[in-house]
Amino acid sequence: MLKIMHRLINMTGKYKTRIRASYITAFLKGIMMKAPLILCFFCISLFMQKEMDATKCLYVGIAVLVCVILETIFEHASNVLQSAAGYMVFADMRLKLGDHLRKLPMGYFTEGNIGKISSVLATDMVFIEENCMGVLSELVTFIISQGLMCVMMFVMDIRLGLLSLLIVAIFIVIGNLMLKTNQKHSYIKQECSESLTEEVLDFAEGIAIIKSYNMLGERSKKLSDEFEKSCKESIDYEVAYGPWSRALYLTFGIGTAAVLAVSAYLFNKGAISDIYMVGMALFLFDMFVAIKSYYGQMARLTVTEASLNRIEEVFDAEELKDEGRKKLDAIIADKSDIAEIEYDDVSFGYTDKDVLKNVSFSIKQGEMTALVGPSGGGKSTIASLLARFWDIKRGRILVRGEDIREISLGSLMDQLSMVFQRVYLFQDTVYNNIAISRPEATEEEVYEAAKKARCYDFIMQLPEGFDTVIGEGGASLSGGEKQRISIARCILKDSPIVILDEATASVDADNERAIQEAISELCRNKTLLVIAHRLKTIRDADQILVVSDGEITERGDHASLMDKNGTYARMVSMQ
Repeated sequence: MLKIMHRLINMTGKYKTRIRASYITAFLKGIMMKAPLILCFFCISLFMQKEMDATKCLYVGIAVLVCVILETIFEHASNVLQSAAGYMVFADMRLKLGDHLRKLPMGYFTEGNIGKISSVLATDMVFIEENCMGVLSELVTFIISQGLMCVMMFVMDIRLGLLSLLIVAIFIVIGNLMLKTNQKHSYIKQECSESLTEEVLDFAEGIAIIKSYNMLGERSKKLSDEFEKSCKESIDYEVAYGPWSRALYLTFGIGTAAVLAVSAYLFNKGAISDIYMVGMALFLFDMFVAIKSYYGQMARLTVTEASLNRIEEVFDAEELKDEGRKKLDAIIADKSDIAEIEYDDVSFGYTDKDVLKNVSFSIKQGEMTALVGPSGGGKSTIASLLARFWDIKRGRILVRGEDIREISLGSLMDQLSMVFQRVYLFQDTVYNNIAISRPEATEEEVYEAAKKARCYDFIMQLPEGFDTVIGEGGASLSGGEKQRISIARCILKDSPIVILDEATASVDADNERAIQEAISELCRNKTLLVIAHRLKTIRDADQILVVSDGEITERGDHASLMDKNGTYARMVSMQ
């Protein structure tokens, strides 16, 4: 448990000093908690010895009042130092996690890790923040209080002191066995939570498909199974925890009774005085409360260890290296001997198996290169590597003659705009969804970008115009409307390189013309890398690359590829 506490303290970073300072206030609070009992014992002993008078009684009363006030002050100071620091720690940690996630390769988000990230944010961090950060100083208070009780037993009689230590030792043995059981089940419970979160997200995101194929029963059963599994593990956790918890309560009761019985025996034998016997009665029912409470709080920390492991696992995910120091805007791109984009013998695989093999091609400034081929051939992967969604295994990708790994990610992304079939819009105003690509843009520039993207008219028909808040993911807009807003975003950014996953492939005919006009505005005087689905849209491309099984099998313009009568010609014929 000291190890868990040490991990929690190390996690607090710059707030570590505040947490440690709270131990001092907790120590003083522990003393003040037991001081009134000791003063009461002192007062009773004076009465029994007939030495109490009004002045002494007043002094004892004032001393008790001072102890209560100081206890309140120390408790408040401990909360300010520790609990408040806990909330600040996790506020910083959430920001740090956001910064970490944006630096991870896109592959991390396609390996079933969304549920883990959601659980870390919604469950693990919240649990530690609300249940554990405020417990650390309390544990110190409990230890101090229990120590004072044992000291008082030794003051009264050494045999009572030894008996108290024996009972505390039994508490420790039972408590540690309980914690080991809890640790085992905590890991399983947290894994169930992660799996359940993943399934809930999957069900919610796919509800339209599930309904359209009448799979509610099948998918609901899978979700219900996850709920049942989580419920079963929670019950198993309580069943495993219950016997140890009852054992602690039995030890508390039997230990208290044992101390009372031994005290009575020693009193009958004349080994302890009547004053000490009255003091024993005063201390008795508070004798082992501290250690019982200590293990009650420590049970929470067993879940904390599993939570800490998952938090650290997300933070340990390897980030894309951003060690480049070169800036693309400082590199001259108008030299005819330098390609705007060049893939030099590029190989890449998501696992050990390569999905791209020795891909090489170049694009001159202002040219359009189209990637065509069967689904799963590697077209999207080629485009994603240019934006460094992943890092290549072998070879080089050059922009203006510079390896993109030697260019800072910020500078690289400033030069790229991407329009994909699947558009995501944030739950924010239409204006902010466009302006996100260039926050410093003027209002006139945002409106002009919307006009060029052929979305200004329908935006003005929305209830609040550009100030209309759209649903998360753009749920309140049609597919074509979302696509045009995403194009307006790219037009506003005005970057020299555009990656285009043919945006009209999955929209209705009414929107297709408007989107094609918007794309024409976006692509004017740009260097284009286009993933083509409708081959008629890329007839005028400067270069067409046929990608199959991770390799470029054909290359040339439309006319030359048709003359070859190969894969491209067959694809055109089929369409």
